[in-house]
Amino acid sequence: VQLQASGGGLVQAGGSLRLSCTASGFTFSSYAEGWFRQAPGKEREFVARITWSGASTYYADSVKGRFTISRDNPKNTVYLQMNSLKPEDTAVYYCAADRNRRGAEYDPNEYDYWGRGTQVTVSS
Repeated sequence: VQLQASGGGLVQAGGSLRLSCTASGFTFSSYAEGWFRQAPGKEREFVARITWSGASTYYADSVKGRFTISRDNPKNTVYLQMNSLKPEDTAVYYCAADRNRRGAEYDPNEYDYWGRGTQVTVSS
């Protein structure tokens, strides 16, 4: 099982980035996918989630209206489009897969597979 996140980098405040996470080794379309982030000295926090079909999405209040999660099941890939980035969005971003493929889930402990993360740095 592998989740490979990419697309992070350094961007100025107000800018945009698009993260990708490509999965292998499990039936991607049977899992919900989530994005989490962790800043230095802080706990890992929920960012966004998409159910197996893409029909439902969930967002942290801090990113609602700025971030969009989407998925392409034939490509085994989930995306996180991040617009209007702020310095407080700076963190390592992780993608994760949850075999409970429906509904909301904000607890990182409930996710089954994790990628290694990609660094996002937003300068002011």
